[in-house]
Amino acid sequence: MTEFRNITDVLDFAIGEEQAAMDFYLHLADSAKQEEMKKVFREFAGEEMTHKAKLLEVKIHGIRAFGSEKVTEMHLSDYLVEVKPKSDLSYEEALIVAMKKEKAAFRLYSSLAARVQDQGIRDLFLSLAMEESKHKLRFEIEYDEYILREN
Repeated sequence: MTEFRNITDVLDFAIGEEQAAMDFYLHLADSAKQEEMKKVFREFAGEEMTHKAKLLEVKIHGIRAFGSEKVTEMHLSDYLVEVKPKSDLSYEEALIVAMKKEKAAFRLYSSLAARVQDQGIRDLFLSLAMEESKHKLRFEIEYDEYILREN
């Protein structure tokens, strides 16, 4: 298991996850059959890009608020969702992966919020967690309306 040496490692991980989520949603937008979901996936990609920018801003300007303590109790696997790369991901599979990714992101930001001292940065992580939770809910609704209804 990978161990984070410090909060910079944690932020780098979160930034990488936001980039991966953005790439994933852009791929889903390209392959979605319904125009409404293409739009939703593109919007989520844009939101993930905004999250990444916020995290980069914290890394560049707000890292001192974290201190330099070693962060060892974060379990990297708790925040990863493995996606087997394949070009023929079904709509149902894409929604399931998206829900799992948003849940993992919510857990990551909630965990980060619990570890920081600075209230402003804590609020940022809580805000990001809430946004990821809303994304997950949107995918759950989509799954319920289009996948469960068909079965």
